[in-house]
Amino acid sequence: MTTKLSDLSVPIFVQMLTSLSALLDKAATFAEAKKIDAKVLLESRLAPDMFPFTRQVQLATDFAKGPCARLAGMEPPKYPDVETTIAELKGRIAKTIAFVTGLDKAVIDAADDKDVTITIGGQPMTFKGKAYLAHMALPNFYFHVTMAYAILRENGLDIGKRDYVGKLPA
Repeated sequence: MTTKLSDLSVPIFVQMLTSLSALLDKAATFAEAKKIDAKVLLESRLAPDMFPFTRQVQLATDFAKGPCARLAGMEPPKYPDVETTIAELKGRIAKTIAFVTGLDKAVIDAADDKDVTITIGGQPMTFKGKAYLAHMALPNFYFHVTMAYAILRENGLDIGKRDYVGKLPA
């Protein structure tokens, strides 16, 4: 039995983005309890040359909506990177979940051997659909979700693996 691309993309993106949204709720509660401005968390980063928390969330959503759109034969929707609050980041996540769940799974599933071209460092790169998802999209998506989690953990939030993974499918 072959695993469908839609099964390897949409539910995974939804699961992890949902857990990321729940982490944002915990961040809001943490900031309120500690009487700190939530902006401190949103602007935090693990290292001086890494993106801050807000950008990690933006990139996680980009690496969910972009690959799903490309596999569905569409141009990815462009979201301006203007979020400055927890509520705005949660809105971006919700918009991304709505987008990826609204795509035609049959079209995504037909993209195993479809050419997908993206630009990296100003250079176009072409992958077959399955390789693009497995070797480019998913690793980048997980990286940015993990960095967002790690930034919150580094800032003292009492979160663990269950918070990162979120609700598992039945």
